[in-house]
Amino acid sequence: MPQMAPISWLLLFFLFSMIFILFCSINYYAYMPSSPKSNELKSMNLNSMNWKW
Repeated sequence: MPQMAPISWLLLFFLFSMIFILFCSINYYAYMPSSPKSNELKSMNLNSMNWKW
């Protein structure tokens, strides 16, 4: 079985690194979180943090 030259391993490393970075960035920018509705914000009970010392 012939062995691969080191430059081939380096090219493969760069290729897979670029594919991984591209895949992660596509997944990051493809995620669209649902924004809370204004009526949901009004229905929340906001407890004030007034400390009684």
